[in-house]
Amino acid sequence: METSLRCYAGSKSIKLHAKERFVLDSSTHLKVHGELDTGTGAPSHFSTMISHFYLNVSSSLGVGLLYDKKDTLRYSVHVKKSFSVTADPRVNFQIKGRCDVDQGFEQRKSSGKAEFIWDIVSFNKDQDVRIKIGYEAFEKVPYVQIRENNWTVNADLVGRWNVRYAL
Repeated sequence: METSLRCYAGSKSIKLHAKERFVLDSSTHLKVHGELDTGTGAPSHFSTMISHFYLNVSSSLGVGLLYDKKDTLRYSVHVKKSFSVTADPRVNFQIKGRCDVDQGFEQRKSSGKAEFIWDIVSFNKDQDVRIKIGYEAFEKVPYVQIRENNWTVNADLVGRWNVRYAL
């Protein structure tokens, strides 16, 4: 199980996040996520997703359910496609899409992203770095992610940010 501590802009508490992946077959995984708000002691997020990976075309498709304290139960569909930018497999371009709908299929939240990703292995001794620069198409917002071993910082030009520490 992967666990992390997360702090979001505007939040006055730290969230404890847990994620587990169950392998159903070589190309299909079940992912379960849960998050506990340490300020209230209540769950703030729960989701489960079945993802299928199409290795021959560097793509994945996921369908699942999610619930958070702001919404009722929602259905979710995710797609992702990766492209090699150079002969070096550590530099990639990804396109991601997501659509969440409520139980009555009345309200929809969509997301579409384009990202350049650069993985720098052994940046320093025992230190790997990932730099991700992206653009969210529906909100029209550029963003950046910098990940160094256990630490991840995300920020966008609207002023949203979060920090994660993997335990």
